[in-house]
Amino acid sequence: MEIDRYAEWAAKIPVGTPPLKDDAELLPYLCLGLTSEAGEIAGLMKKRLRDGQWSADAAADELGDVAYYFARLCAAIGKTPSEVLDRSVAKIEGRLRQSAKA
Repeated sequence: MEIDRYAEWAAKIPVGTPPLKDDAELLPYLCLGLTSEAGEIAGLMKKRLRDGQWSADAAADELGDVAYYFARLCAAIGKTPSEVLDRSVAKIEGRLRQSAKA
């Protein structure tokens, strides 16, 4: 699925009971959700290091959850995911150019 279309779909899913609509509640909830899901990816890596266990399927599931919160945060700040990713590419390429000059 194309990421901006995914973000449109995700933005329609109500969050909380009753649904959070106010940015003062929604933004912190989405930020905490994103960091929580990223932590689950880190937990999978910890198990790999500690026990030698690894599941690409479990990692993919958790990355899907990260994508959900990323997409929701993009919508909450009034940006599309592709806009955010384009900005990221420009930022990283700028850093690479600076590194090449050093």
